[in-house]
Amino acid sequence: MRDRMAGALGALHRDEGGAAMVEYAIVTAVIAVVALTAAQALGTAVTDVFDDITAALQGI
Repeated sequence: MRDRMAGALGALHRDEGGAAMVEYAIVTAVIAVVALTAAQALGTAVTDVFDDITAALQGI
């Protein structure tokens, strides 16, 4: 019985699938944050361009 339990615990200790899954989740979260930040910055830049176009058209 003790050998079976030790073998099962050893197998769980060697299994790193859960750790890899956590690492992939962290990488995915970081990529999502970077993408959202880039989209927000791009949106602000596009808004500024359209504001400049609007101001130029009003001056005509």
